[in-house]
Amino acid sequence: MTEAVLAGSATTRGIVGADDQWWRRAVIYQVYVRSFADGNGDGIGDLAGVRSRLQYLADLGVDAIWFTPWYVSPLADGGYDVADYRAIDPAFGSLEEAERLIDEARNLGIRTIVDIVPNHVSDQHPWFQAALASGPGSPERARFWFHPGRGKDGNEMPNGWVSNFSGPAWTRTQNPDGTPGEWYLHLFSAHQPDLNWSHPDVRAEHEAVLRFWLDRGVAGVRIDSAMLLMKDPALPEIPAAPGPGEHPNTDRDELHEVYRRWRVLADSYSDSRILVGEIWLPDIDRFANYLRPDELHTAFNFDFLARPWDAASLRDSIDSTLAAHAPVGAPATWVLSNHDVTRPVTRYGQADSSFAFATRRAGVPSDIELGRKRARAAALLAAALPGSLYIYQGEELGLEEVQDLPLDQLQDPMYLRSGGTDPGRDGCRVPLPWAGTGSPFGFSPVGAIGDPWLPQPNRWAELTVEAQQRTPHSMLNLYRTMLRIRRSDPVLGDGHLQWLPSADDVLAFARGDGFVCITNFSHAPIELPSGCSLLLASADASDGFLPSDASAWLRPERSPTYDGTLQGPTEGGE
Repeated sequence: MTEAVLAGSATTRGIVGADDQWWRRAVIYQVYVRSFADGNGDGIGDLAGVRSRLQYLADLGVDAIWFTPWYVSPLADGGYDVADYRAIDPAFGSLEEAERLIDEARNLGIRTIVDIVPNHVSDQHPWFQAALASGPGSPERARFWFHPGRGKDGNEMPNGWVSNFSGPAWTRTQNPDGTPGEWYLHLFSAHQPDLNWSHPDVRAEHEAVLRFWLDRGVAGVRIDSAMLLMKDPALPEIPAAPGPGEHPNTDRDELHEVYRRWRVLADSYSDSRILVGEIWLPDIDRFANYLRPDELHTAFNFDFLARPWDAASLRDSIDSTLAAHAPVGAPATWVLSNHDVTRPVTRYGQADSSFAFATRRAGVPSDIELGRKRARAAALLAAALPGSLYIYQGEELGLEEVQDLPLDQLQDPMYLRSGGTDPGRDGCRVPLPWAGTGSPFGFSPVGAIGDPWLPQPNRWAELTVEAQQRTPHSMLNLYRTMLRIRRSDPVLGDGHLQWLPSADDVLAFARGDGFVCITNFSHAPIELPSGCSLLLASADASDGFLPSDASAWLRPERSPTYDGTLQGPTEGGE
């Protein structure tokens, strides 16, 4: 396989500079702390483990690390049930260690992004505990969505809203005398009560939390469930087909005022601090509204992630994404996986390779060999597109979704609340394999006192970092070379794209005059254009032909020709 064009390991970039536009082309690596690396041997990933692997991330070639929540939490939802936004969970380390990690990463040229969870808190958060203790009508309850029930004795929920984790979005409290009390809203699990963002305390507290972390040197924040904060105070039922801004708990127009205030706060720092939104919206224009120049800097492009392995579908996603971002001047983001979705190696090997929470089911068969081949091709495709790139830990190793975890070890509320219909997200959160031939595969140190919190499959012995470093054509070495080329070529990252004429089952585009990316979705090899040198390919293309389900990066030596099909750039999405 042709992928070692630029040999050697990536070089350390040194202390982070003052590039105010770094985020427009950055490669950002997502760390799920609990599963990245275990420093103290208790079977749970921690900040000590991350610090011990920072050089690995520098060698990989990333510009920033995004940490999923590392705060004090009962872990009812993997840390997205926050009990204290200003403290590190003891299982992960301490605040002082987090500050050291931020500094050490910066010295390696890597910025830090932390996860903020503004829609809800843990039911163990002091505010919610005070609300339960204070009773109906109290100021403490006004920070949440407490409401009397309907029907006789208030036995019916205030409305029929459904949780994103399945089941009802309301839970009833109990009065001090043991009688049933009010209901409270939770768009996720019952352990995650929703905050009332019309309340000034809620807004002031989150602005203070933002300052707390920005003052400690983080380069930005990722905003969880960013489109859910505001609710219609009348709590109406959800219409069958709500119009723009009409949904009672999603994408409310008044939410933009919140992010304008956050942008002013972020811009008050002398160096660039960014706001990244997790926004799942099918309406691409409504999505782009969050990226206006006075709101968020970027937002995750889930449309691209959700598309099947199909040339026409992915081109449509690319075009619509770039077209929506252009009027607001924001860069697109490209992401293939994260801690919530089925890993691409598994997804791309399934008969239906698209992704949707509503249709995800357990036990769907997958051709892992085919999926890994497509995931390699998808990596080169995504990394060549205009904008920034996100990589979820283990993606660079080609890890698959672990679909055979023991049922009694599954912890995700999506699995538990669905009664097992939804397989949950534990399968993409299994601890990483670093070295060795058996569990814990270097995730925990020698002599560890605890097993990894989720079991690692024995078949991962061939996918460890150690094993892949020895294998020239491994997924890890593909990613390292890919990111090295991306960093060194100024036409990659932020900028424009020009489509090249191609067959229906081929995507081909140019970035500037000196770079071409071709992805072959067909079932047969295709001839690469003449007049180009091969920079990198996801499969062996040394004979001048690109196999099916493969991508290639080319350097044109003159205007590319390809039997009249690839004859030079044509204007496309920007």
